[in-house]
Amino acid sequence: MEAQNTEKAGSSYKDAAFLLIAAVALLGGMFAFYYFEGQFNSLVRTLILLASFAVTLTLAYQTELGRELWGYVSGARTEMRKVVWPTRQQSVQTTLMIAVVVLIMALLLWGLDSALLKGVETLTGRGA
Repeated sequence: MEAQNTEKAGSSYKDAAFLLIAAVALLGGMFAFYYFEGQFNSLVRTLILLASFAVTLTLAYQTELGRELWGYVSGARTEMRKVVWPTRQQSVQTTLMIAVVVLIMALLLWGLDSALLKGVETLTGRGA
């Protein structure tokens, strides 16, 4: 039991170190992008930024959190492929139905508001 706790603690320190190094790599790439603005053209600076981003992703994937996050993204992509998207006709019909219901509700609320206003004006004697 103690060996598992020691292994987990070592793994968590390793994960924290990888995440810290990944953050430093990303911040370093962002710093280099702006620092070398006068020395290099934008293509070279963008490549430096992309390289630091790739290093960051690679280091982050080495952690337990990174692998869990990648598993979540992969699962989300799989679920997106299973979605049955509506046709254009279905989308237009649904949008029109919503517009009609909103218009009817607006008219009903306007009528209720007007009736209540007339009632309050009649009760208070301020309407006429």
